[in-house]
Amino acid sequence: MKTNRTFTMIKPDAVANGHMGAILDQIIKNGFTPVALKYTYLTPELAGKFYEVHKERPFYADLVKFMSSGPIVAAILEKENAVAEFRTLIGATDPSKAEAGTIRQLFAKSIEANAVHGSDSDENAEIEGNFFFSAFERF
Repeated sequence: MKTNRTFTMIKPDAVANGHMGAILDQIIKNGFTPVALKYTYLTPELAGKFYEVHKERPFYADLVKFMSSGPIVAAILEKENAVAEFRTLIGATDPSKAEAGTIRQLFAKSIEANAVHGSDSDENAEIEGNFFFSAFERF
Protein backbone atom coordinates (compact mmCIF):
# COMPACT_ATOMS: atom_id res chain seq x y z
CA MET A 1 0.00 0.00 0.00
CA LYS A 2 1.76 3.16 -1.21
CA THR A 3 0.97 6.33 0.67
CA ASN A 4 2.13 9.90 0.51
CA ARG A 5 3.05 10.02 4.19
CA THR A 6 6.10 9.13 6.22
CA PHE A 7 7.15 9.43 9.83
CA THR A 8 10.24 11.07 11.27
CA MET A 9 11.76 11.93 14.60
CA ILE A 10 14.40 14.55 15.20
CA LYS A 11 16.51 12.68 17.73
CA PRO A 12 17.80 13.91 21.12
CA ASP A 13 21.29 14.66 19.79
CA ALA A 14 20.02 17.02 17.10
CA VAL A 15 17.59 18.72 19.49
CA ALA A 16 20.34 19.16 22.13
CA ASN A 17 22.72 20.58 19.51
CA GLY A 18 20.19 23.22 18.46
CA HIS A 19 19.43 21.76 15.02
CA MET A 20 15.68 21.28 15.42
CA GLY A 21 14.72 24.41 13.45
CA ALA A 22 17.32 23.90 10.73
CA ILE A 23 16.22 20.29 10.19
CA LEU A 24 12.54 21.27 10.02
CA ASP A 25 13.53 24.01 7.56
CA GLN A 26 15.34 21.46 5.35
CA ILE A 27 12.31 19.17 5.45
CA ILE A 28 9.89 21.92 4.43
CA LYS A 29 12.21 23.38 1.77
CA ASN A 30 12.38 19.92 0.22
CA GLY A 31 8.63 19.87 -0.32
CA PHE A 32 7.41 17.94 2.71
CA THR A 33 4.34 19.21 4.54
CA PRO A 34 4.10 18.41 8.25
CA VAL A 35 0.59 17.05 8.88
CA ALA A 36 1.34 16.26 12.55
CA LEU A 37 4.13 17.69 14.70
CA LYS A 38 4.97 17.17 18.35
CA TYR A 39 7.83 18.20 20.65
CA THR A 40 7.94 15.49 23.29
CA TYR A 41 10.03 13.14 25.40
CA LEU A 42 10.28 9.36 25.25
CA THR A 43 10.53 7.60 28.59
CA PRO A 44 12.75 4.51 28.53
CA GLU A 45 9.56 2.42 28.48
CA LEU A 46 8.15 4.26 25.46
CA ALA A 47 11.48 4.20 23.63
CA GLY A 48 11.70 0.46 24.32
CA LYS A 49 8.22 -0.08 22.93
CA PHE A 50 8.89 2.05 19.83
CA TYR A 51 12.10 0.15 19.05
CA GLU A 52 10.75 -3.25 20.15
CA VAL A 53 11.49 -4.65 16.68
CA HIS A 54 15.20 -4.39 17.61
CA LYS A 55 14.83 -5.96 21.07
CA GLU A 56 17.10 -8.93 20.28
CA ARG A 57 19.80 -6.80 18.63
CA PRO A 58 22.97 -5.99 20.61
CA PHE A 59 22.45 -2.22 20.29
CA TYR A 60 18.88 -2.21 21.66
CA ALA A 61 19.69 -1.14 25.26
CA ASP A 62 21.96 1.68 24.09
CA LEU A 63 19.35 2.81 21.55
CA VAL A 64 16.62 2.97 24.21
CA LYS A 65 18.93 4.88 26.57
CA PHE A 66 19.89 7.33 23.82
CA MET A 67 16.33 7.91 22.60
CA SER A 68 15.16 8.65 26.15
CA SER A 69 18.08 10.98 26.90
CA GLY A 70 16.28 14.18 25.91
CA PRO A 71 13.38 15.68 23.99
CA ILE A 72 12.57 14.72 20.41
CA VAL A 73 10.38 16.10 17.64
CA ALA A 74 7.98 13.58 16.10
CA ALA A 75 6.31 14.36 12.79
CA ILE A 76 4.18 12.87 10.07
CA LEU A 77 5.17 14.34 6.73
CA GLU A 78 3.32 14.40 3.44
CA LYS A 79 4.75 14.43 -0.07
CA GLU A 80 4.38 12.25 -3.14
CA ASN A 81 6.44 9.07 -2.63
CA ALA A 82 7.13 10.30 0.90
CA VAL A 83 9.04 7.33 2.36
CA ALA A 84 11.57 7.04 -0.47
CA GLU A 85 11.91 10.81 -0.89
CA PHE A 86 12.54 11.31 2.82
CA ARG A 87 15.09 8.47 2.99
CA THR A 88 16.97 10.24 0.20
CA LEU A 89 16.77 13.58 2.03
CA ILE A 90 18.13 12.22 5.31
CA GLY A 91 20.98 10.23 3.78
CA ALA A 92 22.87 7.17 4.96
CA THR A 93 22.70 6.11 8.61
CA ASP A 94 26.46 6.67 8.86
CA PRO A 95 26.88 10.43 8.35
CA SER A 96 30.41 9.92 7.00
CA LYS A 97 28.83 7.98 4.12
CA ALA A 98 25.85 10.30 3.62
CA GLU A 99 25.58 12.33 0.43
CA ALA A 100 26.54 16.01 0.64
CA GLY A 101 23.63 18.20 1.70
CA THR A 102 21.60 15.43 3.32
CA ILE A 103 20.28 15.97 6.82
CA ARG A 104 22.57 13.36 8.37
CA GLN A 105 25.63 14.67 6.53
CA LEU A 106 24.84 18.18 7.78
CA PHE A 107 23.68 17.48 11.35
CA ALA A 108 24.62 13.97 12.54
CA LYS A 109 27.70 13.16 14.59
CA SER A 110 27.86 9.36 14.31
CA ILE A 111 25.94 6.23 13.34
CA GLU A 112 24.40 6.24 16.83
CA ALA A 113 23.76 9.99 17.06
CA ASN A 114 22.45 10.32 13.52
CA ALA A 115 20.08 13.27 14.01
CA VAL A 116 16.87 11.83 12.52
CA HIS A 117 14.78 8.72 12.17
CA GLY A 118 12.95 8.04 8.93
CA SER A 119 10.46 5.26 8.29
CA ASP A 120 11.74 2.51 6.02
CA SER A 121 8.38 1.52 4.51
CA ASP A 122 4.84 2.76 4.06
CA GLU A 123 3.66 0.14 6.56
CA ASN A 124 6.16 1.23 9.21
CA ALA A 125 5.38 4.89 8.56
CA GLU A 126 1.76 4.20 9.44
CA ILE A 127 2.67 2.15 12.54
CA GLU A 128 5.18 4.74 13.75
CA GLY A 129 2.85 7.67 13.09
CA ASN A 130 0.08 5.90 15.01
CA PHE A 131 2.46 5.39 17.94
CA PHE A 132 2.77 9.16 18.41
CA PHE A 133 -0.38 10.73 17.00
CA SER A 134 -4.11 10.27 17.36
CA ALA A 135 -6.47 11.03 14.48
CA PHE A 136 -7.39 14.48 15.83
CA GLU A 137 -3.70 15.52 15.96
CA ARG A 138 -3.31 15.21 12.19
CA PHE A 139 -4.25 17.63 9.44
